[in-house]
Amino acid sequence: MSNLQEVTRTLVIERVFPHPPEKIWRALTEGPLMEEWLMKNDFQPVVGHRFQFRAMPAPNWNGIIDCEVLEVEPNARLSYSWGALGLGSVVVWTLTPGESGTHLRMEQSGFPSEEGANYKGAKYGWQKFIGNLERVVGGME
Repeated sequence: MSNLQEVTRTLVIERVFPHPPEKIWRALTEGPLMEEWLMKNDFQPVVGHRFQFRAMPAPNWNGIIDCEVLEVEPNARLSYSWGALGLGSVVVWTLTPGESGTHLRMEQSGFPSEEGANYKGAKYGWQKFIGNLERVVGGME
């Protein structure tokens, strides 16, 4: 077999929030709210906008994640590239309204394996970030 595409792994986290999609969308796309649950940023919900998430630098990492907005479908879908630590991945947020609120799906694709530090770190990090997101959305007016 030749021309095999590099197989990558995808991390998926899903939650149901007892809030309308519009409220969650604000927390996913408004810079000051994003900073409360994720990281400092200069995000704009505009396709093609290049932005950075900024965290505390750590050994072998300057704390900067270079991103570009890939898709904006208000109150439904948002995606951006996520480049850090040599990993080129894509984050996709999908909001689906339901009877008990909104089903949130976060998908980050592009990991070389589920055993690597990038995947394990992302799995831990996103669980924490999405917990913070629930708290921020719950506290919004």
